[in-house]
Amino acid sequence: MLHRYYLLLVPMFLFGCKKEKAVIAEQIIQKDTIKVTPLAFPEAIAIDTAYFADYPEEVKQFYKNNLYKTVWTIEKDRKALTAAIKNSEFDGLNPDDYSIGSIEKQEAGHKTLSEKELITNDILQTAVFYKLANHLYNGKVVPTKLYSDWDLYPKEINLNAKLQNALKHHTIEESLDSLKPDHIVYKRLKDALQKIENMPKDNVKDIVVSDKIVLNDTNAAMVTIKKRLAYWGDYKKEDSLTSVYDEKTAGAVKKFQKRHGLTADGVIGKGTVSALNFSKATRKKQIIANLERWRWFPRDLGESYVIINIPDFNLYVVKDNDTVQNHRVVVGRAKRRTPVLSSRFSNLIINPTWTVPPTILKEDLTPSASKNRNYFANTGITIYDMKGNVVSPGDWNANKSNNYRYVQKPGSNNSLGLIKFNFSNKHLVYLHDTNHRDYFKLNNRALSSGCIRVEDPFKLSGYILDNEENNWTKEKVDKMIATNKTQSIVLKKPTFVHQLYWTAWMDKDGLVFRNDIYDLDLELYSKLRD
Repeated sequence: MLHRYYLLLVPMFLFGCKKEKAVIAEQIIQKDTIKVTPLAFPEAIAIDTAYFADYPEEVKQFYKNNLYKTVWTIEKDRKALTAAIKNSEFDGLNPDDYSIGSIEKQEAGHKTLSEKELITNDILQTAVFYKLANHLYNGKVVPTKLYSDWDLYPKEINLNAKLQNALKHHTIEESLDSLKPDHIVYKRLKDALQKIENMPKDNVKDIVVSDKIVLNDTNAAMVTIKKRLAYWGDYKKEDSLTSVYDEKTAGAVKKFQKRHGLTADGVIGKGTVSALNFSKATRKKQIIANLERWRWFPRDLGESYVIINIPDFNLYVVKDNDTVQNHRVVVGRAKRRTPVLSSRFSNLIINPTWTVPPTILKEDLTPSASKNRNYFANTGITIYDMKGNVVSPGDWNANKSNNYRYVQKPGSNNSLGLIKFNFSNKHLVYLHDTNHRDYFKLNNRALSSGCIRVEDPFKLSGYILDNEENNWTKEKVDKMIATNKTQSIVLKKPTFVHQLYWTAWMDKDGLVFRNDIYDLDLELYSKLRD
C-alpha cells in the first residue's frame, strides 16, 4: 500500500599513446548549446579514436568532450564504481552483467598495467557506468519489447553529463544511487530482498489437502502447515507440533492470508495451500521481478494521482504522498488483460452509453443473441447499421454481426454503470461504474474485459471534482444522473492515473505477495538473468 511512504575488453590496438606528465589545461568545448569543461586529472593518457570502434556513440562523445584522454585515473573513483557494481545485487541486478570480474582483475594489477591496458580499462569502466546507470534508471529489460500492453517508455537521461559531474566531484556511488526509484515501495522491496535472502533454506515439502481445513479439525497436514507458517514468521513454533487446527494456528493462518491478499477467514483452502507452497527461491525471484518493474515506472507520479495495482485489485487515491481513498476494483482477466500505463483524467461521463467492443461482440454478444433475440431488449442494446439506421432484432443478421454497431442505453443496468472516467490511451480503456456490484465481494476480481470497474465510483469522482472549478457538489451530480441523459464534465485540473502491476512489497506486517494473475513474474526474472 502506498503511504507518506549493461564485456569484453576492447581489442588491443597497436597505436602509440603518450602519457600526459602534467595536468591537462582546462578548455571549454561546446557541443550544440551545452558547454563542457574537460576533466583535468594527473596521469591522463591520450586515446586514439580507433579504441572506440566497438562502443556506442555516447561513449565516444564523452571522450571527445574530455579531449580523448583517460578519466578513471583516480583510485577513489574506480573503487566507487566497483562498489556500486557489487551493490547492484541489492537492487536485484546481476553484478556479472557489468564486467565485475574484469574490472576487479584490472584494478588489482592497476599499477602494472601498460598504457594500452589502462586505456581499454578506462573505456570499459565508462561503458559499464553507462550500462549500470541506464539499468538503474530505466531497467535492464525494455517492457514494450516484452509486452504489447505495457505503455511504459524509457525515461530520458543525459549520461554524459551525469558521468562528467560524478568524476569531477568524485561522487560515483552517489550519482548512481540518485538514479534509483525514490519511492517507498521500491525501498521496502530492497529491504524485502535482503530479508528473504537472509532466511534459512526451506526444505518443507508441498502441502497436499483434499478438503478444506477449519478450526478444530485434525489433519495430518497441519504439522507441515504449522512449520510453513513458522518459516514465514506468522506462527511461533512450539516444541511439539500437533495435527490439531487450534486457535493459535488459526490466528497465524489469518495473518498469512492477509499478507497474501486472501480472505482472512482462517479456512485453509486451495488458495491458502497454494500460497503456503511457494518456496523461498520463487518468492525471491518474484521480488527481483518487481524491483525491475519499479525501475520502469514513472519517477514522478504527480502531486495528486490515482494508482491501480492490478494484481491487488485495489485503487488508491494519493495526494501529497498520503493515501486519502481506497477502492476495490475489478480488472481484466488473463485473456483480456488490463494494460499498464500512465495518463491523466480528461473528462467524466455521467449516464454513459456503452458501445460493444469487437472482442465482446465476437465472444459474448453474437453467441448469446444468436440463441435468443430477446438478448437485445434484455440488455438495452440498440442495433445500428453502417449508415446509422436502427435495426430491429428480427432483421439482425447474426452471420454478419460485424456489420453493425451496438450501443447500450444509459441507466443503472448499463455495463458502465452511471459514470465513466476517461483518460487518453491507445488501448481505449477507462475506469467506470458497473451493473455487477456484487463482483466487489469476490477475492479474485480479474473478471473484466480490460477496463477497470470501481467500487463506490462517485466517491472517486467527488475527489476529482473537488479540484475543479464550478462548485461540483454531490447534489449537482445527482441532478445530472436523474436526467438519464449522457453528459460530459471536462476536467481542467490534472489528476493523474497510473495502472501498474506489482505482486510483492513489504509493509509493517512483513512480506506481502499477490497472485501473479497474468503469469509475468518468472518470465521477467528469467529475462533479467539472460
